[in-house]
Amino acid sequence: MIPKVYREVIDLGDGREISIETGKLAKQAHGSVVVQSGKCMLLCTVVSNYKQSDVDFLPLTVDYREKFAAAGRYPGGFFKREARPSDGEVLTMRLVDRVLRPLFPKDYHAETQVMIQLMSHDEDVMPDAMAGLAASAAIQLSDFPFECAISEARVGRINGEFIINPTRAQLEESDIDMMIGASADSVMMVEGEMDEISEEEMVEAIKFAHEAIKVQCAAQLKLAEAFGKKETREYDPEREDEDLAKKIHDMAYDKVYAIAKAGSSKKERGLAFSEIKEEITASFSEEELEDFGDLVSKYFYKAEKAAIRDLTLNEGLRLDGRKTDEIRPIWCEVDYLPSTHGSSIFTRGETQALATVTLGTSREANQIDMPSFEGEETFYLHYNFPPFSTGEARPIRGTSRREVGHGNLAQRALKGMIPEDCPYTVRVVSEVLESNGSSSMATVCSGTMALMDAGVQLKKPVSGIAMGLISDGDTGKYAVLSDILGDEDHLGDMDFKVTGTADGITACQMDIKVKGLSYEILVNALKQAADGRLHILGKLTDTIAEPNADVKGHAPKMVTKTIPGEYIGALIGPGGKVIQELQKETGTTIVINEDPVTEEGNVEILGTNQEGIDAVLAKIDSITFKPQVGSVYEVKVIKMLDFGAVVEYMEAPGNEVLLHVSELAWERTENVSDVVNMGDVFDVKYFGIDSRTRKEKVSRKALLPRPPRPEGGDKRDDRRPPRRDKKDNN
Repeated sequence: MIPKVYREVIDLGDGREISIETGKLAKQAHGSVVVQSGKCMLLCTVVSNYKQSDVDFLPLTVDYREKFAAAGRYPGGFFKREARPSDGEVLTMRLVDRVLRPLFPKDYHAETQVMIQLMSHDEDVMPDAMAGLAASAAIQLSDFPFECAISEARVGRINGEFIINPTRAQLEESDIDMMIGASADSVMMVEGEMDEISEEEMVEAIKFAHEAIKVQCAAQLKLAEAFGKKETREYDPEREDEDLAKKIHDMAYDKVYAIAKAGSSKKERGLAFSEIKEEITASFSEEELEDFGDLVSKYFYKAEKAAIRDLTLNEGLRLDGRKTDEIRPIWCEVDYLPSTHGSSIFTRGETQALATVTLGTSREANQIDMPSFEGEETFYLHYNFPPFSTGEARPIRGTSRREVGHGNLAQRALKGMIPEDCPYTVRVVSEVLESNGSSSMATVCSGTMALMDAGVQLKKPVSGIAMGLISDGDTGKYAVLSDILGDEDHLGDMDFKVTGTADGITACQMDIKVKGLSYEILVNALKQAADGRLHILGKLTDTIAEPNADVKGHAPKMVTKTIPGEYIGALIGPGGKVIQELQKETGTTIVINEDPVTEEGNVEILGTNQEGIDAVLAKIDSITFKPQVGSVYEVKVIKMLDFGAVVEYMEAPGNEVLLHVSELAWERTENVSDVVNMGDVFDVKYFGIDSRTRKEKVSRKALLPRPPRPEGGDKRDDRRPPRRDKKDNN
């Protein structure tokens, strides 16, 4: 039976289209769509169990995978099979998850899976920009309790003109690369990197993307209507007790408010809140706790959140006693670790990051091997968040999605400030040692100082700040919080991280939790973030004003040299013999990359010993030495022969040439040793290839004054003996 296919088309306005199709594939899933643009095709399926899980959160899994067959390629590795997700795939999962999760009911706890697969790749289409659209469109065809359609779009700007879902090639020319997630009514998520743009420019980009997202949301609703919108499923909601909620609120609110106003430390505050909760719990009998004990914690958290928010809105005070725009105390240090190539500590309040920098050759570049993109990164940043940083003991099971996401944000914040002519591959590692709010922004700050300490010539230093927002829709009151605490991250209406130089924004990440946030409030929040960012930047530059002029003594120095392609083989040697022996003798690392266009060899020489680097350069000069016709060179005699002397060019040791006996002197020379001896150093003139002998010709005689001919003597050249007449043979 031929399936009935339903299809909607979204016009991007410049000849490109995105189509959403359902009815053909994966019909046993609760919702499935194929999203296509050009030859790029994504299949998205959604399934949610009908039984609620015994957890107090939504067990939502968003999985995004790129199949190598989609690009006509084989997976790497021995088994030739797709393995664990790459960092790029994880980042796409996070982008989609952050927009979807808030739109499920808070009491919906059924196991839910959103699976998105790249089934066909197009070089001119970046599939991650359509993943959010695919996920939402599939959910619209399901019976899930989901608030509204959403979509995501990438926005770039080329020559001042915004563009939706640019190609990778267009992004190379763009000064903005932002992903925006939104519903038709509200922007919910922003993440991206920029080339030092202003706050107003950032907001304009968000507005532009939102207009495109509105069209994509409308197309989803139209498709669902044509397909047949399902009735929203019923599920067992969480138990509610309004009387109990009011009772706990009345018991907790004033006490929490007083503790919050006291401005204590995280540990003291946590203990005080716990005591209030225990006191409230103890006021109920065992029978009551057995009946509704699970609700006590829930309603206490609600009362706690309300008290803390009201404190900020009413009095402009925060949990640790700061005002809304106040930054926690900061102290910094560079060159802390003696053996690293660069290091720094950044501590802000109870958040601390230790960053290290390692310098290497192109061989250490981070290789990216995805169906949608192959390439390498010569600057990359890794972020580690161990459990001790929050005073916890929990299992360590590899790098988490959160660590991948936070590291990527810090990397995007800094990478635009790495100079294009930086010869090194640069790896930054941030170890979060303490955390109470915005360890990713501490990573940006410590990373900046560590790079400067390592002698990487950053264009400009970069700082970052995490901001929060508390608002009251009824009264219109709102408070923007600078440098938020971990607790403020959870109870606020928006948390956004902004990084930049003194001249503009380089990266951002926002999660907006309230509907209809006005652009006016967003601009004001970004302006306050700029003030805080500049304050923090001043602390960084007070610690290290500018990059160190050179790398540390124990750090490798990098020298690059370009050689003609014809000499690459000679430098490598048969079976790599020449380059291997040269590395061993000089204690250096030598990497040769052939330019595919010019076919020249780009030689990287990395070493801690300048003498070793100089020895490699001398060897390269020797291998690539090519004397010029008519030029004079200093040579040294290294071998004596009956018919001449073998000489070596002093500026290119190892390059030898025969100085024939006839070119030693103007006088007739019977014995070479009459004119030169082993070890003698003198100048010769280079004549190129001799047309008669087909060998290189050099002459010492050509640089000597020619002796005058004797009067009446033979006018023939004294270099040859007089020609004998035939009659002399008789």
